[in-house]
Amino acid sequence: MDILVPMIGAPIILFMIFVAPIWIIMHYRSQRKIGQGLSQEELLQLQELAHQAERMRDRIKTLESILDADSPKWRERA
Repeated sequence: MDILVPMIGAPIILFMIFVAPIWIIMHYRSQRKIGQGLSQEELLQLQELAHQAERMRDRIKTLESILDADSPKWRERA
């Protein structure tokens, strides 16, 4: 029992001195970053992606209408 206490105590002390402070700092840094929301650059990227998605949707609708006119049963093959 006398040997067990120092063997367990040393890793706990090392953890509390080195690992725990870094862990706590990183945790609160990530929480703060999450709370800040999107940056201006990220917001612009999101708007550009939304615009590209709308253009892609329009292109798909156009392609589907062309296929419907050219081959009305094309949807049954898929």
